[in-house]
Amino acid sequence: MGTTSLDAITDEHADEPTVARGYAWVVFALTFALMISDFMSRQVLNAVFPDLKTEWLLTDLQLSLLSSVVAISVALLTLPLSIVADRWGRVNCIVAMVLVWSLATLGCALARNYEELLAARLLVGVGEAAYASIGGAVVISIFPRHMRATLTAAMTSGGVFGSVFGVALGGIVARHMGWRWSFGVMAIVGVVLVVVYRIVVTERRIGGATGDAKAVEANQPASNLRIGALMRSVFRGRSLKAAYLGNGIQLMSAGALVVWLPSLFNRYYGMALDKAGVTAALFVLFAALGMVVCGAVTDRLSRRAPDRAWLVAACIAFGSFVALTSAMALGSGKAQLALIGCGMFLSVGTMGAAGAITANLTPRSIHSSSFAVLALADNLIGFASGPLLVGWLADRVGLLSALQWIPVASVVAGIAFLLGRTTYARDASDVGEMQIDAPPHSTQPA
Repeated sequence: MGTTSLDAITDEHADEPTVARGYAWVVFALTFALMISDFMSRQVLNAVFPDLKTEWLLTDLQLSLLSSVVAISVALLTLPLSIVADRWGRVNCIVAMVLVWSLATLGCALARNYEELLAARLLVGVGEAAYASIGGAVVISIFPRHMRATLTAAMTSGGVFGSVFGVALGGIVARHMGWRWSFGVMAIVGVVLVVVYRIVVTERRIGGATGDAKAVEANQPASNLRIGALMRSVFRGRSLKAAYLGNGIQLMSAGALVVWLPSLFNRYYGMALDKAGVTAALFVLFAALGMVVCGAVTDRLSRRAPDRAWLVAACIAFGSFVALTSAMALGSGKAQLALIGCGMFLSVGTMGAAGAITANLTPRSIHSSSFAVLALADNLIGFASGPLLVGWLADRVGLLSALQWIPVASVVAGIAFLLGRTTYARDASDVGEMQIDAPPHSTQPA
């Protein structure tokens, strides 16, 4: 199917905003702030790796497990929790999740040994499991369709900004007050933000402040969806699977670098803990900037030809491979730092394209669930396996040598995006015909 036909598909199923624009941006701002809190609680650990390694005599593999256990629990729980949100209400689920991850982060501050810290980190992952998918579904439901890649990238960049703030602030607090206070500060931030969110955002208001009955229905919890039909829909078609897989593989490099950059600067550049955290945070900012810029570019290039999003994603993946492979082949110095910056800029740049593609290939009533599958791939393949693989290799060949291998994943990701494009037009044309069956006597719209 050519571009013209695909344009017709896009126009036919275009979604209109369902709330006042000013309120939509308020919801975005609060949801974005909670995404920042999410990753502050997750990534503050990286800033205190050196302290934990010294105090508890931990190996690099043990340190990486403290990070990866969050991603693993996110991967395992994101889909079931997102299904709950699609069925029973997204706002209530968001509030509950933030409270869980904030209290679990406080538990990290109180841990007396490695095992207790590992258990607390597991609970952080339980709380954070479905936030990205549910929060993203809330945001794209109240903005125009043509902004999907930009909004997905912007929302996801909150995770990168959260990583920056978590590592930078965590390093500073740890240097002056001890590593336990680093976790305590992150817990306080989460509790304060969720109280504000609970007051401002409600299911009724995001369901259609304009009073449009059809819009309200489209945003209400789909409490009678059949699980079997829903699961078939979120895995339907080769293109959708390629988007999930390609983005997850691409994030292996990003996941590894976010976790290990502070240690890289501490070990190979001789930086103190706080300086290493702040320096790493500055490089992670390149990833946040790249995510937003790449998302906007994707929307711009694919507005009239949606299949171009696949080509943009493939180019980003191949570009990150070149930059990061070149960087890790060099010794410490300005050239290496410059290439790491370029690689970080591109490392998560496919998020906007993958999010828009996922939204375009699934009905809006199950966007939390389809985004959950995308998040599952991102966390299990990217943020969990990437840091673990580097930690395992670092114990054997050294951290810098371990980081030389991880960018190879981006080549595989680029190939997956190119393959997904070959069936995109056909799979997109089927979206309007997809039925998410409800029980026979249900009056709930599918």
